[in-house]
Amino acid sequence: MTSAHAARGPHAPASPDDDAPRPRLPVRRLWALAREERRLLGLGTVFLVLGSLAGLAYPQAFRVIIDDLGEAAGGVGPSTTLRDDVLLMVAIVGVQAASIGLRMYLFTVAGERIVARLRQRLYARVMEQEVAFFDSRRTGELVSRLASDTTVLQVSVTVNAAMALRNLVLLAGGLTLMFLTSVRLTLLMLALVPPIAIGAVLVGKRIERISRRSQDALASSGAVAEETIGGLRTVRAFTRELAEGRRFGDAVWESFELARLRVKGMATFVAVSYFASFAALGAILWRGLEQIAAGDLTGGELTQFILYGITVGFGMGGMGEIWAELMKARGASGRVFELLDREPAMPLTGGARPEHVSGRVELRGVRFAYPSRPDAPALRGVDLAVEPGEVVALVGPSGAGKSTIAALVPRFYDPQEGAVLLDDVDLRELDPSWLRARIGSVAQEPTLFSTTIAENIRYGREGATDAEVEAAARAANAHDFVVALPDGYDTQVGERGVQLSGGQKQRVAIARALLKDPAVLILDEATSALDAESEALVKEALDRLMERRTSLVIAHRLSTVRNAHRVVVLDDGRVVQSGAHDELAREDGLYRRLLEKQFVTA
Repeated sequence: MTSAHAARGPHAPASPDDDAPRPRLPVRRLWALAREERRLLGLGTVFLVLGSLAGLAYPQAFRVIIDDLGEAAGGVGPSTTLRDDVLLMVAIVGVQAASIGLRMYLFTVAGERIVARLRQRLYARVMEQEVAFFDSRRTGELVSRLASDTTVLQVSVTVNAAMALRNLVLLAGGLTLMFLTSVRLTLLMLALVPPIAIGAVLVGKRIERISRRSQDALASSGAVAEETIGGLRTVRAFTRELAEGRRFGDAVWESFELARLRVKGMATFVAVSYFASFAALGAILWRGLEQIAAGDLTGGELTQFILYGITVGFGMGGMGEIWAELMKARGASGRVFELLDREPAMPLTGGARPEHVSGRVELRGVRFAYPSRPDAPALRGVDLAVEPGEVVALVGPSGAGKSTIAALVPRFYDPQEGAVLLDDVDLRELDPSWLRARIGSVAQEPTLFSTTIAENIRYGREGATDAEVEAAARAANAHDFVVALPDGYDTQVGERGVQLSGGQKQRVAIARALLKDPAVLILDEATSALDAESEALVKEALDRLMERRTSLVIAHRLSTVRNAHRVVVLDDGRVVQSGAHDELAREDGLYRRLLEKQFVTA
């Protein structure tokens, strides 16, 4: 489980931004996304309008057919006229079918490209955020923003936009032609528009609220799945499969219930809208028959009017559905654009890039508390200087501040008071990416990526040759076990390196750090979880790695501490002892008690 997971937990409070004011639907932002595919969308719009106009031509063709049919039945018109009318109808159908197919293809392709680009930008923005940002957010929630929320926006920008434009063309054209056919019947039809419009606004607001809650619940279920699948061995070891299944099920069904409420509101509104629209058609039919009897309309004109009424009715009902979807998009867009607009508190680049690094590290009056736990100080005025090439072991009980120092040196966080310096330069004045490129680390449980051994080693320096990768593996005592594998350096390590043993993962991580060739090295209990044979191989590789490098070593192993140039003892965020191992072992202090309780036992 990551630190972010531990900080939040399954029932943790929402992230700090959850109570921020919600923006209105950023139509301009959505339009900006659509503009990037304006060629495809523009061409799709041409076919959309063409198909809509073909749809508006149907009632005219029916009017002509019915009136010609009446004349033919009375012996007035020739039968060839009806044949021509039917051929015209077939031509209209052909134009509309082709237009619909081309419109669907162009809008869908444009939408897929828009969402791919949006996901890429959102991922890049998330990766720019400072480490503290991830301490208060769960991985599954962020993944949900990248997946489901961006898909909702894709539908709004392309499919719903296309359908809205199509319905507007049909509404405008249909109403115009209805007025031209019969003003009185059209006014009767429009009497139902105000109540439908008011209903759309009221239902839309409710759907927006429910959609945001539904998206959040869906993100929560994704976070549970990410945690439990990623920590499957822990789940299995504690036989918590059923309990985790219930936890995931609770999140899924919460999302389902909210989605059900949203769909219920949409379905009710659409049903009422359609019923009202077609009830109006019934009234229109009655009034139309009266006008036919009075000689004010022909049968073809009434048929034409009713078909236009049906078209307008479908358009009004469709606009209701689109309005509901637009409110759903409003709920999702807030989260997406909040992330896209969030400026990282600590930028990735910008600052000084000295040509030479000697490797002197200093903490000067550092006071620090993690942003997710501001009331729990981790360091309380720490002063510590590590000279170039010096190996300093950090020891102390759990929670003393050892790992916090290891997190401040590569500037994952900035102290609230004091300063961390590299070669007497405050880290806040240096380019963060440049700084981290000169700091290497090997953790107790190193992170390997689900790719080959070679690519995991090459993670230390992009573009390294195969010979350089092999040289780093040899120096890390990893070459022999790698070449013994069936695929050698092309062996897939599995997710988080699950197909390698602990000692093998450590040696791959050391090879990665050797390839990086850092000026400053941080070892966070790199051998504490290994057996004696693996420890010997890893320790030999670590000794090579630490040669001529400034090294901060967090360790419980007596052998590691004994070989350090200096031991710094931390307790409750303060430095309580500092000196050589033999010197501190003779003093009556915390270090000797730690030796007796932990190191000797280990």
